[in-house]
Amino acid sequence: MEKKLYSVVAGTGSCIPARRVPNSDFLGWTFFDASGEKLKKSNQETIDKLAEITGIRERRYASDDQLASDLAFRAAADALETSGVDKESLDAIIVAHNFGDVRPGNVRSDFVPSLASRVKHKLAIANPRAVAYDLPFGCPGWLQGMIQANYYLKAGDGKRTLVIGAETLSRISDPHDRDTMIYADGAGATILEAVASDRPVGILAHAARTDAIEHAFMLWMGPSYDPAHRGDELYLKMDGHKLYEYALKTVPLVAKESIEKAGLGIADIKKVLIHQANEKMDEAILKRLCKICGGEYDPAIMPMTISWLGNSSVATVPTLLDLLLKDKLDGHRVRSGDAIVLTSVGAGMNINAVVYRLP
Repeated sequence: MEKKLYSVVAGTGSCIPARRVPNSDFLGWTFFDASGEKLKKSNQETIDKLAEITGIRERRYASDDQLASDLAFRAAADALETSGVDKESLDAIIVAHNFGDVRPGNVRSDFVPSLASRVKHKLAIANPRAVAYDLPFGCPGWLQGMIQANYYLKAGDGKRTLVIGAETLSRISDPHDRDTMIYADGAGATILEAVASDRPVGILAHAARTDAIEHAFMLWMGPSYDPAHRGDELYLKMDGHKLYEYALKTVPLVAKESIEKAGLGIADIKKVLIHQANEKMDEAILKRLCKICGGEYDPAIMPMTISWLGNSSVATVPTLLDLLLKDKLDGHRVRSGDAIVLTSVGAGMNINAVVYRLP
């Protein structure tokens, strides 16, 4: 059989910040609703309700001396060490994020130079042919970077691409909006390598979409909910109810499309890695995916980290993948030949999915 080029994961890495922030840390905060009215429920009730819906018990925050590019660098260094790949052999460095480097106490985004250039600098890569660029695509940004890298490698324009997702959501969330308890910081990285194979391996198929007419502003930037602090500063805002309904309806369709493009069925999928935004939402998405694919719902195929890592945007899926491939997720193992689905949803509104077979 003739060999074809496939994009295969040569190594993964992640940076999980050391600072743990349990739900109890928010007991002393002051929360308001969108109209500027102080929440009538106690903080304990608010925290308990959030934990019930999202599954979040704690999250990780970057230390004050860390920026998103620092987290990205550490995840990239981990991926390079895991793979044994020579950093000078990289043809491209893609960093997915949404807010650039945000310093503690200052919600302004710093994008210049690009985070990808900053990571290349920190890695001390001298090769000028290692093109570095950023990709803002909402929470599905890292997965979209993987899709772009796959095109790049299969076109024969390179052999290896480093794809990173890094974010410090804790620094752009409104401290007076209860949704701030959802957000977290982190980074995940993957080295994608072009491999000639006589059997399908690596990235088998993908699907993606952007719904921008009716759904573009379910995530947006807006002023603080605290009337006393409403000024020019903008914070991440979310219409959680509408986002939940949109994701439940649409993510399963995109995931199903990618599975069918790969010529597989839901019974062929060993694991489904979904963006860690909401535990109940992810469970509902998996149930619907199984239903529309004609399969039985099995929660054991969906590893979750949101209970202890929170929602770190572009970092959730690559971090999940890193932990899965390194056997660091209790009860979840994969082996050669297994097919997995990776899917995400976020601002845009953007959704994507990739089917990957382990070599």
